[in-house]
Amino acid sequence: MPTSEAPSPMRPFVAAGLSAVIPGIGHFVAGDARRGRFLILIDIAILAVLAFLFRDKVSILTAWIQPTSLALMMIGNIALLGYRVWAADDAYRTAKGSQPSSSRPSTAALFGGAAVLLAVILTPHIVFGYFDVVQYDLITTVFGGNTVSASDTTTTSSPLVPVTDATGQTVPTTPGASTTSVAASTDATLWDGLDRLNILLIGGDFGEGRTGIRTDTMITISIDPETGETAMFSVPRNWTQAPLPDGMGVWDCDCYPELINELWVAGEQYPDAFPGPGTPSENAVKGVIGEFLGIPIHYYAMVNLDGFVDLVDALGGVEIYVPTAVVDEKYPGEDGVSTERIDIQPGWQELDGHLALAYSRSRNQDSDYFRMNRQRCVIEAMMEQADPISLLSNFGKLADVIKDTVLTDIPLETLPALVELLPSIDLENTVSVRFIPPEYHLKFRDDGKPGRVADIEKVHDHVELVISDPQRAIVELGLEQLDAVCAAPAGA
Repeated sequence: MPTSEAPSPMRPFVAAGLSAVIPGIGHFVAGDARRGRFLILIDIAILAVLAFLFRDKVSILTAWIQPTSLALMMIGNIALLGYRVWAADDAYRTAKGSQPSSSRPSTAALFGGAAVLLAVILTPHIVFGYFDVVQYDLITTVFGGNTVSASDTTTTSSPLVPVTDATGQTVPTTPGASTTSVAASTDATLWDGLDRLNILLIGGDFGEGRTGIRTDTMITISIDPETGETAMFSVPRNWTQAPLPDGMGVWDCDCYPELINELWVAGEQYPDAFPGPGTPSENAVKGVIGEFLGIPIHYYAMVNLDGFVDLVDALGGVEIYVPTAVVDEKYPGEDGVSTERIDIQPGWQELDGHLALAYSRSRNQDSDYFRMNRQRCVIEAMMEQADPISLLSNFGKLADVIKDTVLTDIPLETLPALVELLPSIDLENTVSVRFIPPEYHLKFRDDGKPGRVADIEKVHDHVELVISDPQRAIVELGLEQLDAVCAAPAGA
């Protein structure tokens, strides 16, 4: 007479493991198909909700840049963990209940199965929780304290009277200044009433061995929120006597008389000279660069160039085409004291953070104006090559680097609206303008100090042309789109 095969002593663990992965599957193994079908329907409903909430890249990014959604995702993560634990436990008990008492696993098998089961259940929730907590800390640290929104800011103040101290330096005084900021909405209609959204990207040189912050890299990204048309305006560091917005300054020339890359330091030295909604240094840089270009600067983001090394390394390096060798016999190290020889040869090069910074900063063999092209190309390459695997595998380190090296006045509540712009921005067709001599040179300084005075009227005309008709600007001004500047030649 045939005998039925005894059930495997590991059957309850198999059932629990399957229902831990997909709640309900293990119940079929355990012999409760009815409950299994019910749980599968719950799984389908959960997946449908998740598919709706995270239906595209924009919705995913939006969820990851809002503290409220991050908190809700953590609650959902814990709830889903509880659901999977319950499903696994129920499948285990169901399978065990239908099994004869004589069919039991050994103690070693029992502990081994329990360990595997716990790993299957807990690992994805621990990993997700880690990313959620790190991201929450990152966005609230970098953006959480910012309250200034895209706005038109008007400043009214009493005349600033320059006073000379005992050392002969001018010290600004003011009887009083007031600033009125008319803020735009901070929801998805952030740029209602704005023809362009202008964000100033700054490379701040404030590492060891340096006094104050020198804004050696100043690139304004100007975006048409309706069409996604984007322009990049690069202002070199050695323009001088830049015009000042109304209500700013303490100088007789009604301008900022020194090199334009010293504006951040000027804001610290003369805080009353730069009234506005932000810190004096922020107001100085945004106000003067905006006046230089003839467009309002709504936000800024500054990266410490020394921290740029860690940023590139956290992304796994950057691959870039080098059209001309960059050789610097005395390149200054990140410590501000040592020097070294840098030799980056033409062709495709995989650069780590140190070499990417050197490629962006070195001007020994050419000038500031040539390195501006290199800086733009490095930024483009980093944006294009930031792959998800590198971002995820280095997420914690990347978050720490950003918190330590990035300053910005972009408010947290505007991030979702900014993310919605991303799909419409075409980096390959971005028009890029460098306001460099001799094209924009008006004259040299009258006092013999280093620096050139820019032809501001021509700068304004060309900015307006690029914004109003980029294709015409490309032809009339002989401009190159960013992709043409940075792309490798055919066959390279």
